[in-house]
Amino acid sequence: MADIVGVRFKRAGRVYYFDTSGIDLEVNDGVVVETARGLELGRVVVIPSQVKANGIPKPLRPVVRKAEAEEREHAGKLEEKGKEALTVCAELTGKLKLPMKLLSAEYNLDGSRLTIFFSAEGRIDFRELVRELSNRLKLRVELRQIGPRDETKLMGGFGRCGRSICCATFLSELSPVSIKMAKEQNLPLNPMKISGICGRLLCCLGYECEQYRTMKAKMPNAGQSVSTAVGAASVIGGNPLKETVLVELESGARVELPLSEVTTLNETTSNKRANNKRPG
Repeated sequence: MADIVGVRFKRAGRVYYFDTSGIDLEVNDGVVVETARGLELGRVVVIPSQVKANGIPKPLRPVVRKAEAEEREHAGKLEEKGKEALTVCAELTGKLKLPMKLLSAEYNLDGSRLTIFFSAEGRIDFRELVRELSNRLKLRVELRQIGPRDETKLMGGFGRCGRSICCATFLSELSPVSIKMAKEQNLPLNPMKISGICGRLLCCLGYECEQYRTMKAKMPNAGQSVSTAVGAASVIGGNPLKETVLVELESGARVELPLSEVTTLNETTSNKRANNKRPG
């Protein structure tokens, strides 16, 4: 069975798997690999001993070789060349009056192919742009439209927490996020407060959602009758993080108590208490 290695091309990019071709590799080794865009420079993030090969589709493209210092230097020069290509592309989009927001331009390792990423409100017919770019730059050009979340991941930025956004620093996959996650955590449903700079729901809504769900399952429901050290009461709220329950006593007083000091009354007991209060 072929040894498999995980390679990442960007800091928080997706991990792609390659056949090591018998090359001894360690984490953080630079490698030249064969991709659909030609040869590209990547970094090893998963070594063969850490790979579970069962879920990885075959056949795999090969690792061509370990990256040399000259190749890493060449990749840096290609980044600068990509900025120049983006300037040319901006000039042509203005000429062709295309409503596109250009984001980045990336060359493959041998400089024979250029991929330009852009965003736009709707679908764009960029065939004429591709022809003019190819003629001007004398190479194969591919334009790729991406959505708001991928745009933000590509460009980076700072979140409302003041830190670099998660998708650009460590999230290799963008998982689905739903409004239900905000409800589970009792967060305000104001879009301005629970949306990221991409305009979509915050990725971090999913980080603690399962923990909240587990903690809330231990909590009594609002309106439920409970027994406490200070008397019978009815639940009016709670704090899953602190594991406390806010109750209202028969006297009308409200008290916040630890969950461990609150005993839920079953339905039979609750009915008996209600019957005992009824006038004979």
